[in-house]
Amino acid sequence: MRHFRASLRRFGITEQQWRILRALTSQESLEVTELAEATFLLPSSLSRILKDLDERGLILRRTSSSDLRRGIISISPQGLDLIERAGVESEAIYREIAGRYGSERLAELQSLLRQLEECLEGPEISG
Repeated sequence: MRHFRASLRRFGITEQQWRILRALTSQESLEVTELAEATFLLPSSLSRILKDLDERGLILRRTSSSDLRRGIISISPQGLDLIERAGVESEAIYREIAGRYGSERLAELQSLLRQLEECLEGPEISG
């Protein structure tokens, strides 16, 4: 992430905010608990970050029609615009990393990390 921090700062967002906005681009909307799981953020941290994103108009919040206690979050048009603009720089950084490390090696690393994540999705490891 250190290669991306300066770019994110130029767009006025943090790493956590970027993860949230990116997660929201993958689906039309997510429940708050699903979003916490997708972004690996604690619900208390997520709540604070969502408040800021909402105040800046980058997300849309509503309650579930079936259960008013459940919050539904989606990305706003302004949030999509920010993702698009910041994504251009992000892709350039990824290209530079791939150029230095090698595209095939980077793809292999990403595949291994996905496999690790899938492996760890099972029962909790006791220690």
